[in-house]
Amino acid sequence: MSDWNDRVIAEFRANDGVVGGAFEGSRLLLITTIGARTGETRVSPVAFTDEGDTRILIASKAGAASHPGWFHNILANPNVHVEASTAAGIEEYDAIASLFPEEWREQRYRQIVASRPAFAKYWTNEQKTIPLVVLTRVAHDKQA
Repeated sequence: MSDWNDRVIAEFRANDGVVGGAFEGSRLLLITTIGARTGETRVSPVAFTDEGDTRILIASKAGAASHPGWFHNILANPNVHVEASTAAGIEEYDAIASLFPEEWREQRYRQIVASRPAFAKYWTNEQKTIPLVVLTRVAHDKQA
């Protein structure tokens, strides 16, 4: 993991999900994945948007030609752990990651760009399609 990601993760956890710098005012969450090649856990800060109670991750990698490592990891193992900022602090839960339906991806990405113009420049990169990833909470049975 990069020192840059480590600093963002530490700031996120220390400030109940609020970060400054390049991400000030952005909506981020932390996603813990299992490395596709290594099998090791990896924590990544990821931009997201909501659709009702569902969180949708934006696999832009700041417009780079390649996809982010966490995206490759969820393709290999979609079971993830989420840390998300709420008014009450950081909420943690397990989820299953899946690709946003392709037939609606472009329309949804246009909506994201309309509300978050910084993502517009990533969308115009002709070298890749920016995937959107849906997080579906895993219900855990409460043992008595």
